[in-house]
Amino acid sequence: MQAMTHNRYGSPDVLQFADIATPTPKDNEVLVRVHAAAVNPADWHLLHGQPFMVRFSSGLRRPKHPVPGSDVAGVVEAVGKDVTRFRPGDAVFGDLSGASRGAFAEYVAAPEDALATKPIGLTFVQAAAAPMTAVTALQGLRDHGRIQAGQRVLVNGASGGVGSFAVQIAKALGAEVTAVAGTSARKLVRSLGADHVIDYKQEDFTQSGQRYDLIFDVVGNRTVAEYRQALTPTGRFVTTAFLPALALPGPLRNTGENTMINMMARPNAADLAVLAEWLADGKVTPVIDRTFPLHETADALRYVGQGHAKGKVVIEIVERGAVEAGVLHDEEMVRSM
Repeated sequence: MQAMTHNRYGSPDVLQFADIATPTPKDNEVLVRVHAAAVNPADWHLLHGQPFMVRFSSGLRRPKHPVPGSDVAGVVEAVGKDVTRFRPGDAVFGDLSGASRGAFAEYVAAPEDALATKPIGLTFVQAAAAPMTAVTALQGLRDHGRIQAGQRVLVNGASGGVGSFAVQIAKALGAEVTAVAGTSARKLVRSLGADHVIDYKQEDFTQSGQRYDLIFDVVGNRTVAEYRQALTPTGRFVTTAFLPALALPGPLRNTGENTMINMMARPNAADLAVLAEWLADGKVTPVIDRTFPLHETADALRYVGQGHAKGKVVIEIVERGAVEAGVLHDEEMVRSM
């Protein structure tokens, strides 16, 4: 099979487009024919091996997992003997960051519990865009942010992969949402349901005098003190962009009743199932910035590394409309036949 591989850390230039052996699924795994795989900022950091702490899980001197890529959508080709939830021909999607990754390839062997049934009505490209970023937004808002209906919620970095899901999830949970994004993304975040939009190039939300019950941040472009002054007295601040000050005890972290948290999402099949229902119902819709073919994965990573993508960047491995073993690229096409 064809795959993108790397045997050392570095820029996207270290990636090689190569023919490697197709993996054999273990007893609890399924072999997935990959139709699409999303590119995440985490892939950029893992490729570079930076910050250095990521190497404790990915390999100190060289990558333990030569094929990168975590978010995947495709069709089950074969199953291990202990697999009970899926069978060949099932369309699935999931996040493999808790396993051995490997999504930037024609096939990947994935643990059964890392996958969920692909929502009907979504293309494989759309489904691949959802797992890591949508679960991050859900866990950040619901679990760490303890979001409640009617609260004033601000999403800082609202047009990116996680942020675009966070705006929609916050609205689905009944919040009044303010989105912080660039000038060119105002129309996009409005279309996602944002009640208010702040152009960060023209206004600093931490200096406006407005207070929020919850700030969900994916940018980390303000100090802890600045974020705090935009919170209500009992407000909560959650960031996916690690802020060192929040890792230390002391007054920067805890003042009054405010709660301020660095978060890291965890792959979770139950959360993925919740999101699958919302995606199928249209409550949440993936935003796709661009797609790339598999052999241009290095270019896709460079694009994501620039930090200006609106929504998600996806590697499309099986072209739209292609027929593979009787399964069309997306189920809407199947229903139209």
